[in-house]
Amino acid sequence: MTRPLYTLDVFTGTQLAGNPLAVVLDAEGLDDSRMQAIAGELNLSETVFVFRAEDPRQRADIRIFTPKRELPFAGHPTVGTAVLLALLDRKGEPGALAFGLKEKVGIVPCAAEIDSDGKGHARFRLPRLPFVWAEGKEASQCAWALGLDPSEIGFDRHVPSRHSAGVAYDLVPVNSLDALARAKPQSEAFDKVFGDSDHPAPYVYTRSQSAQGLTFRARMFGLGMGIPEDPATGSAAAAFAGALMQCEPLGDGEHNILIEQGFEMGRPSHIALQLTIKSGALVSAEIGGNAVLVSRGELLL
Repeated sequence: MTRPLYTLDVFTGTQLAGNPLAVVLDAEGLDDSRMQAIAGELNLSETVFVFRAEDPRQRADIRIFTPKRELPFAGHPTVGTAVLLALLDRKGEPGALAFGLKEKVGIVPCAAEIDSDGKGHARFRLPRLPFVWAEGKEASQCAWALGLDPSEIGFDRHVPSRHSAGVAYDLVPVNSLDALARAKPQSEAFDKVFGDSDHPAPYVYTRSQSAQGLTFRARMFGLGMGIPEDPATGSAAAAFAGALMQCEPLGDGEHNILIEQGFEMGRPSHIALQLTIKSGALVSAEIGGNAVLVSRGELLL
C-alpha cells in the first residue's frame, strides 16, 4: 500500500528555512505504534497523519507525533497541514479557505490563503487558552539547567513561569540575545530541574528589536519530546501567551506579537501571535505563519 507523503517548511516563506514538517495523507489503517515508528523513521520535529473527518463539518482529523511521542496539539503541524490541504483543495490556485481540523485537543478553526503554487499562509484560533499548570522554577535552577548565570534569568516583569495551552512548557525569560544564544541544556541538571514535567521542554525567550512592534526571540529545547532544539514551536507560542498576560503590561484590545525562533540553528522562523484582551482578560488568541512545499512522494507502508 502507498500513501501520499509531503514535506513543508513552516513559519517561513523560504524553502530550507523554518521548521520542517512531514504530512502523511490517507492514514487510515495505521495504528498508534505504526504512526510512532514512522515519525521516528522520518525524524522531523513532527509528523502529521491525516484521516477522513468523522464530522463532515470539518476538513480532516489529524494526529501529530514527534519522534518519541504523540502530541494533543501543535502549532507548526496545524499551520503546515492547513496550507497543504488548501493547496490540494484549490489545486495550487491562489485563494482562501476556512475549515476545522480535529486534533486531540479539540477542533482547531483554521483559515488558509494560497499565495502561489506551493506557498501559502494559515492562521488558527487556539482551541484552549493558556493556563498556569505549576509554579515557575527558581531563577537559579533555570540558570543551572541551561548553563547560564542566575543574573541572566528574567527581565522587566518577566520571571520563569509554567503555562500550557494543550502542551505544557517551562517559560524561561533571559535578559539578552547573547544569553539566549549561549543557553544550552546541561544533561543531569536539565533533568533535575525540568524533569517533573511529562515532557521536559523549556521555552527560553528574550526581547528582540523589530520595526513590526512587540517582538521576542525564543528557543525551545524539547529533549522530553525527542527534539534537541526546535526551529519553531507554535504550541509553545500558545503557552507564551499566558506568560505575556502574566508579565507584560498589555491593555484591552488586539495585540500583535512577532516571535523569532530558529535563528541560532540557521533555520529562521517567524510566528505571528495575536491576543485579544477584554476587561483585562485574554478572550482569544491566534497563531499564524507561512508555509512552503518542499517535497512530495509516497510512503510505502
